[in-house]
Amino acid sequence: MGVITALFARKVIDAAGPDVDRAALFARLGLAPDDPPGVKRMVPDADYYALLEEIAAALPDARDFPLRVGASMRCDDYGAFGMAWKTAPTLRGSLERAERYARLLTSVAEHEVRDDPRGAFFLLHRSGVRRLGLRLSNEATLASAMAIMREVSPEPVTPLEVHLQHATPGTANAHEAYFGCPIRFDADLDGILIGEADLSRSNRLGDAALARFLAPQLEEELAAVTRETSFEQVLLRRVSDHLSAGPPRAAAMAREMGVSERTLHRRLSEEGLSFQGILEKARRRLAEGLLVQSDHSIAEIAFLTGFAEQSSFTRAFKRWSERTPAAFRDHHRNR
Repeated sequence: MGVITALFARKVIDAAGPDVDRAALFARLGLAPDDPPGVKRMVPDADYYALLEEIAAALPDARDFPLRVGASMRCDDYGAFGMAWKTAPTLRGSLERAERYARLLTSVAEHEVRDDPRGAFFLLHRSGVRRLGLRLSNEATLASAMAIMREVSPEPVTPLEVHLQHATPGTANAHEAYFGCPIRFDADLDGILIGEADLSRSNRLGDAALARFLAPQLEEELAAVTRETSFEQVLLRRVSDHLSAGPPRAAAMAREMGVSERTLHRRLSEEGLSFQGILEKARRRLAEGLLVQSDHSIAEIAFLTGFAEQSSFTRAFKRWSERTPAAFRDHHRNR
């Protein structure tokens, strides 16, 4: 299971408008409308994507919805990360801070600054099934980045191109108006191409000394979140690798992890997790990915996720998603 800062969920609900049941949407995420703002509280990525999908389905036209979410972001919303962004000497420096510290905001996405003859791409790499919620999240993330780029620059920032791997949502008019440049849908990557003049321009509040002062705090926070999730993520990957041979036992996974079975259970318990829960997450994540991104039959996916019978897989999948595997596949492939 991946996580995403609850800050983004709050921005999504705020952008949904006055007609949504805010309290119900917050409650579904284990949050309350009057919880103190901040980036350290996390929500499961699947719940965040479901929130985006639910709100988008209720809107008469959701094409500009992720853009409105992104446009609402400000540097100060991001805490220490936002301070590091706006005190970087140049816009390129801001992007490099995001490349280094994006893990403070989510465990399922990374940024990369990739040089290009025209400047550099600010790329978004996000793991997971490319369901509608993930695609909306990608658009909102790039729109957020654009908003805080414009906030810190003393002059207007207009990208050269925006690339999105998914298909156009009917028309690109809203996206072109927001970003002010051509939008390349069905692209090979997700990212924003920024020209060298914008990248090298000094930020409005750039302060190299303050940026250096903030670095140890950010490194400490980064080390903390890495410690918190690394054991779970490694175990999830190892469990996933074994599923086609049947559900692995905790003792076998403990040996692979180089710990005793007792230590494995203790480490999971300290994070509010269990081995059975990890097994369920690994099966669900693999099943959803295969259903959306492969042409395997339902029976084959049942086998690959460690189920002896298709009927057992179908029952488990309905418990996870409230849909049959076939309905889940149809739902996400047709959106």
